Amino acid sequence: MSWIDIGALDDIPERGARLVKTHAGCVAIFRTGREEVFAASDRCPHKGGPLSEGIVHGQKVTCPLHNWVFDLNTGQAQGADEGQIATYPIRVENGRLMLDASALLTQSAA
Repeated sequence: MSWIDIGALDDIPERGARLVKTHAGCVAIFRTGREEVFAASDRCPHKGGPLSEGIVHGQKVTCPLHNWVFDLNTGQAQGADEGQIATYPIRVENGRLMLDASALLTQSAA
């Protein structure tokens, strides 16, 4: 793994998200708890909705366009919807967000 610093944990409010631009495309960073974060594709596979503008609840995000719900652990759509978003390894280290850049190379971001 090749970890890169993408910003401070405190820059993202709890139950909020931010968009990070990388060489592989845009990645949405979701903060679901005090020190719990997830990284995933920013585009909903349904109609391309910006997931970083969606509603974060539990360990899920709801697309702002058509209410598709995605599990941030697996990227899988929930309920009757079919689809999946890419997820990426991320960790918190000394209050900083560290994203695995090598994972971005093996999967296509938004």
